[in-house]
Amino acid sequence: MSNEDLCYLSASAALALFGKRKLSPLELMTDLISRAEQVNPAINCFADRYYEQALLKARAAEARYMKRGGGTAPLEGIPLAVKDAQRVAGKRTTHGSLIFKDSVDAVSDPMIERLEQAGAIIFARTTTPEFCLSGVTHSRIWGVTRNPWNTDWGPGGSSGGSAAALAAGLTTLATGTDIGGSIRIPAGACGVVGFKPPHGRNPDGPPANFDRFNHCGPMTRSVADAALMQSVTAGPHPLDHDSLRTAVKLPAAPASIKGMKIAYSVDLGYVEVDSDVRQNMLQALEVFHRLGAKLEEVDLGWTPDVDADAIHWYNMMNFGRQTIWLQKDNADLMTDYALKFAEAAKRHSTMDDIHKPWARAHIMYQTLGPVLARNDLFICPTNNAPAVRAEHDPWDKAFTVNGKPADPEFGWVMTHPFNLLHNCPVMSVPSGHAASGVPTGIQLVGRTWDDARVFKAALAYEEALGGWYTAKGKRPVM
Repeated sequence: MSNEDLCYLSASAALALFGKRKLSPLELMTDLISRAEQVNPAINCFADRYYEQALLKARAAEARYMKRGGGTAPLEGIPLAVKDAQRVAGKRTTHGSLIFKDSVDAVSDPMIERLEQAGAIIFARTTTPEFCLSGVTHSRIWGVTRNPWNTDWGPGGSSGGSAAALAAGLTTLATGTDIGGSIRIPAGACGVVGFKPPHGRNPDGPPANFDRFNHCGPMTRSVADAALMQSVTAGPHPLDHDSLRTAVKLPAAPASIKGMKIAYSVDLGYVEVDSDVRQNMLQALEVFHRLGAKLEEVDLGWTPDVDADAIHWYNMMNFGRQTIWLQKDNADLMTDYALKFAEAAKRHSTMDDIHKPWARAHIMYQTLGPVLARNDLFICPTNNAPAVRAEHDPWDKAFTVNGKPADPEFGWVMTHPFNLLHNCPVMSVPSGHAASGVPTGIQLVGRTWDDARVFKAALAYEEALGGWYTAKGKRPVM
């Protein structure tokens, strides 16, 4: 097995090789670090790195595998990159901001705690835009992160560093968080797997765990690896009162989906969709058809003001108000887009706007709910444009899709409706590539709390395509 093949190895395959003593955690970690040193300068997806500590932990994991009869944890020795917005005990979390460049956390967020307890080894932090504000990934503290498939383009955001690292073969597993699509947007743009669980399925730390639109979840190169991470992460946590007690058994291997009913919409009835995105989604639907699924095109009756306005209101009235608080004493350290966000948030300061996202979410579910009642899944594109340029300004009023004016923040993505409908599990999986070389993706939207069915459909689809990143011709040339 070549060094590159090792770096693109799935966690599931690595664990099997560890158990047979045909691969060492130390060997895998060493190869990933070596590749990162060669490749990362071109894409800039890593923030802080903990290489020396990681190598020591990998050596200890190797010893546990070599000891006959010794117990090993579910993710023992697997390299993990953690988004620089999730707390890791004893390490700084900058949230992509110079303001927090010296902020060290005393405790880990529950997701990170559980992954480490399961034996995963954190060896790097991945880049994010300041405060996770945007679908782009560039900041004053970390610079511009680029898409491994075409470095003129961005990897999406806000978990852009995690997606880029996976696509470039720089980590085995990665984490993300998702308020408006921050797991799925970069998963689609980089051609990896990203799962947004229902709110509360994965416990989180404050204040994110109080946020109904917020979700933390896995980012991987295979559906089985996403299931592996979910099985470790999900479940009630004593420090998160919003975490769910219901256990969900996720499938880990492909099975027939013959007879599965799938509703779909290419444009949600109102979104301007890039031609490559459209064509790739139609080809993906044909795969599901060949697998025996029954397809139904539907019109949800949604309009631009139903979802885009609602997520903007939410950002201005809740999540985004941190920019106002921080601007007061730290304006000189903030990015231009964060400062513009603060000024916009000040204009949305009336209490009348607080209820609007909830009201709009209710309206949206009045049509999606009945569709999911008669179908097992709903499918639409992840992003309606493959990606935006690496230096994209999310406040650029001249931004267009298909030559038509579009919202520079949400006008190129189709993820945010399913944050408003926060109890629906959603997975983004690759659907192909655009002419630029940048990947495209589709979203598999499940019934509320029905995570297992989403994974079942994704596993069957992945198997039909022969997987992603499984051979040299399926990887970006770096």
